[in-house]
Amino acid sequence: MFDLQEEYASLAQHLDIDWDALAGRHVLVTGATGLIGSLCARTLLERNRLTGAGIIVDALVRDPAKAQAMLGQYTADDGLVLHQGSLEDVDSLDLPADYVIHTACPTASSFFMSHPVETFSAIVDGTRSMLELARRRGAASFVYVSSMEIYGMGNKQRGTEHLLDESAVGYIDPCSVRSCYSEGKRAAENLCVSYHSEYQVPVKAVRLAQTFGPGIPRDDVRLFAALARNAVAGKDFVMKTTGESTRMYSYTADAVSAILTVLVAGRTASRTTWPIPPPTRQSARWPIWCTANSVRATRASSSTSTRTRPTRRSTTCHSTCHALRRSAGGRR
Repeated sequence: MFDLQEEYASLAQHLDIDWDALAGRHVLVTGATGLIGSLCARTLLERNRLTGAGIIVDALVRDPAKAQAMLGQYTADDGLVLHQGSLEDVDSLDLPADYVIHTACPTASSFFMSHPVETFSAIVDGTRSMLELARRRGAASFVYVSSMEIYGMGNKQRGTEHLLDESAVGYIDPCSVRSCYSEGKRAAENLCVSYHSEYQVPVKAVRLAQTFGPGIPRDDVRLFAALARNAVAGKDFVMKTTGESTRMYSYTADAVSAILTVLVAGRTASRTTWPIPPPTRQSARWPIWCTANSVRATRASSSTSTRTRPTRRSTTCHSTCHALRRSAGGRR
């Protein structure tokens, strides 16, 4: 069984950021029972355990039972404070917000199709509520977790030699119901820039590629999760396409590393600096708009085979994802 605590304790120990900036401060994490939100919270809490940093992690959650299942090993002694509510409740919750990591967002494609109005509203109205809170509280830094879907319909050419970059803000069909998510993300990013321009909210955004790794739900329907489940079960994986498309992927711990680095060291958004090409790994300063795949990202290889048999077994879906990551040349 993969040890999430060990993974994120290691990250908390070795991530090279200005941890002193967060000492004794309130870091509000929305979507704290989601994959990325929970792992951001976990990393901050592990930092407290390791160093006594005194970071107060204010986790906004809708489902206390789910929060207990995901973060139940942490208590107030570790710096965890749970706030039950949704983004619609932010104005009435009186939340502290020295720093904000805004991850809350619908993520299931099936929900996008069945509830496009709610999807768009959750993204745009929820982000505005959080920006208003950051403005009122005078937050020192606000990170909005955006998406690679900002770049439009994806790579027009196959293969890793034709990767997307920050300048490739491509076409999105506004008349497609599925665009409620990607157009919502674009609108939310514009709100972020606008709040900085008009109210000087110190906002940053990270555009995550599709993120995989330990901690994903076992019933996740995305390709990498289906591959992992079939590998665990020793079943063939049946491709429903030619398998020649190219997509960007990032590992969970790398995404968290990017978010926390941008939270502390990212440059604040402005109309003159957005967008900026992603940094090199050697860069000491992070541009404000960056993709998590610029931080030790792993890329899934394509296959032209329509049917593949798993070559390795693992005891859990989570550890299989870790094995897939290792085979792709990731850290460890």
